[in-house]
Formats: sequence, C-alpha cells, structure tokens
Amino acid sequence: MHSLLFLCARRLLSHRPAACRAVAIIPAELYPVLFRAAFLDGRTLALRELVAAWPFPVLSLRHLLGHQHLDEKTSKLCVQTVILAVVEQLRRALEEPWHGMSECRCRLRLLDMTGLHDAAVARGPEGLSLWSGTVALAKACLEVAKYHSDRLKRGSKRLKGPSGASAAPPAPSVEVRADLFVNGTSFGVLRDALRTSAAGPLRLKCRDFHAEELSVAGTVNLLEALEPTGVRRVDLHFNNLGLAGLCAVLPRLAVFPDLLSLKLPYSNIDVRRLPVDAGLRHLAVLLGKLPALKELNLGSSRLSGKLRQILGDLQTPLESLELAFCSLLPGDFAFLCQSHHAPALRRLDLSGHDLTETLLQLLRRLLEAASGSLLHLDLMECRLTDARLEALLPTLCRCSRLRCLGLFGNPLSMPALKTLVQQTAALPDLRFVIYPHPVDCYSRQPPHLPAGLFLEDMVDEERFAAASAELGRMLVSSGRADAVWTTSLCRHGALDYFTL
Repeated sequence: MHSLLFLCARRLLSHRPAACRAVAIIPAELYPVLFRAAFLDGRTLALRELVAAWPFPVLSLRHLLGHQHLDEKTSKLCVQTVILAVVEQLRRALEEPWHGMSECRCRLRLLDMTGLHDAAVARGPEGLSLWSGTVALAKACLEVAKYHSDRLKRGSKRLKGPSGASAAPPAPSVEVRADLFVNGTSFGVLRDALRTSAAGPLRLKCRDFHAEELSVAGTVNLLEALEPTGVRRVDLHFNNLGLAGLCAVLPRLAVFPDLLSLKLPYSNIDVRRLPVDAGLRHLAVLLGKLPALKELNLGSSRLSGKLRQILGDLQTPLESLELAFCSLLPGDFAFLCQSHHAPALRRLDLSGHDLTETLLQLLRRLLEAASGSLLHLDLMECRLTDARLEALLPTLCRCSRLRCLGLFGNPLSMPALKTLVQQTAALPDLRFVIYPHPVDCYSRQPPHLPAGLFLEDMVDEERFAAASAELGRMLVSSGRADAVWTTSLCRHGALDYFTL
C-alpha cells in the first residue's frame, strides 16, 4: 500500500509542466519520493529534471525503488532516462569548467544501479535486462569521455593561464556502480568503456560481473579492465573454458579483494580426459588464492573422484556450493561430509546425481553436518523414489533453518508428496518448495529415463490440478498457507546466495 506522501507526489507529477517547474523549488527531502513516483509511473521528463538537480551525493535506484514490481518496458525507458540525464549534466558541467556543477543544485557523485535487474524476472525483448543496461552504461561512458576529450582539444589554448600551465579545475565526475553482463555481441563496447572510464568523467565500477560465451582471451581482457575493489561476484557462464582456460582466468581474480562468489558452470572440465593431475593441482592452488571466497559453482563439470583435490587448498569454508551434474563418486561425498565446508554450508546443490543406497547414506551424513546452517537445498533429478525420500526425510527435517527445497524431476508419487508436506510442516522457515509432477498424474506410464522425468507433455492436467489443490489444502490445514509449493522452475533463478 502506498503512503499518503507517495500519492501526493504522484498527483503532483501528473501535472507535467507544473511538476517540472516545481523541481527547482521543492525541499531536498522530497526528492526521493518524487523520484520513486516518477520512475514507477514512467514520468521521464520529471525524472530528467530530478536527476539534473539531485541534491544528494548518492542516487541508489535499488534503495529508492525497494522491492516494488517494475513494469518491464517502463523500467527500461526510465533507466535510460536516468543515464541520459547524468550524461547531460556532465556535458553541461564540462562546457563551463569554472562553474558547471558547482553552480547548479546537483550534488550527485555516485549513481548506484546494482540489483535493479533483479526486479524484472520475466524480461521481454523490450524490457529491462542486465545486458541492455550494461550496453546503455557503456555507451554513456564512451559518449562523455569523447565529449570531454574534444572539449580539451578545442579549449586547450583558452584554458592556459598566464604562466602557460592549465588553469582549469579538475573535470567533474560521477561514479556509476552496476552489475554487468557481457557476451560476444557487447564485448567490444564494454571493453572500450572500461578502458576509457577509469580516468573519465563517468566512471564505471562493477559489483557482479557476468560473462557468457566469451573466449579465454576476451574474458581475461575484461577482468583486467575492471576496477578490482567492489567486485563481489564473477559468473562465467557457458564459456567452455576448459581446465587450461580456467587456469588462465583465475590469476586475474586474485586481485579482487572483495570477491565472495565464483560461478563456473559449463566450463568443460572432464577429469577423464586429463592425462595427469598436474592441471587439477594448479587449479586448486589458484582457487586457494581467493581468500574471501564463500560461494563456488562448478556445475556440469565431470569431477568424479577429484573433489578433495580441487577444493583442498581453500582455507576458509564455503557457504554455498553448487555441484549439479558433476558425476560425483562416493569418495567425493565422503570428503564433503568430513570437510570444514559442511558445517558452514547455507546453500547446497547436488542435483543430477543418482542417489543410490551408498550415496543416500553419505548425503544423510552431509545433511547432518550441515543441519545447523543449511538454508537452501537442491536435489533435482536425483532419482529420488518414494522409498529413498522416506529414508531421507528424518535427516532433512533436522535442517531446522531450511528455507528453500528443490526436488523437481524426481519420480515421486502423490502419497510421498503428502508425507513430505506433513513432515516438513515442522520446519518453520521453509517457504519455497519446487516439487515434481506426481507420477500418479501421468496420462500413461512414463519410460525410465536416465536423467529423471521431464515429461510435462505426458501429465494429465485434471489429475495434476486435483493433486495440486489437495497439497494446497494440506498446507493450509497445517498452518503453512504462507509457503509456496510449485512445479515451476521459472522462479528458481531468483533464489540467490546473496539473498539468503
């Protein structure tokens, strides 16, 4: 529910000419609520005026907008308006170096755009996306840098003092903090922007860096161009780096003092193709040089029997470990059970492993060790049958802080899911469960697939609707109406280590 102050701000902004004139005279303390109303309603003219006269040194979109749902198309337009308004303000300041920003009301020195894309879960082609925001920022940095360079060239003689030395004051600058996403299409513009912005009027600093389908050389190039301070996550997705590529990239990460999260899924590591273990040993040494690391994702690499060797040099315990579809062996599970990581784990993803009797026993030991800290557990496509789930449930229910549980893709029946609802009702923090379509709801007998059951086209919709309604009634009757139980994976990507 909106506050009365917000509704008044929205009303004022509905009178466009009057609102733009009022910006110059309204008290500074009203700027945040006016900005929020203008952004949410797509009032781009008012946004431009508010940014041009922003009376505070920091403008954080995430803090101003909170967790409010953002319309995709409006958000993209408004984000572009904010960026262009900052560019326009810097250009104006650069035109008159002696006056510029000092004579206007604007005090902006830091534009914080981190976390904004998290609000747009289902981004369309015209909507807000991390990629489009990155490109817009990169182009803005290049535009301001070019304008500044041209002004210096044209005005070098005019700016000389009697002694021949430059008498102009330092150029005004605004730092922009953002999460960056780059692929082959945007590589060039981001590389040029990072190189230029370090000493330019619009300085781009990264918090979370995401790169997809880049070469080893391109990845290294961008990592070297980032300002090391403030980078908390590096996510290299689908880059097909291989072991040699990872060993070339990791030394560049050692200079990031704040790096907490390293995600390396689909990196094409297969220990079966390695003639000797020297490469893995080198990888372990490089990982050990990341002292602040708390989250590691090695998903979809074949690490069979080598987990101890890879993680052996990590001095501080990991709080998030994602090893989905890594073909782990009992020895790898045994290592995790005994490691210093187990009692610190807040998030664990072991999806894609066939939980036979041996692995199931080791998983129970691992969950026992992590029971005091574990918040998020993924066991999707693990061939969990009714009997295996029944054996796992007592240990699972001892994870008293568990918030999220992923069981999608396991061949579970409706009676097993009802038991799951009943027994996990005692977990006070469990709010989100992704469960599989019950095998009872298939219109015909599904075949035995090696990787689990992803056969939604074989689900009888009427049976599933009835089953889903029954589970919902059970949650209500057990006092857990606040919990979300779903078969949809679309919200799964929104669950993040930094939000746990």
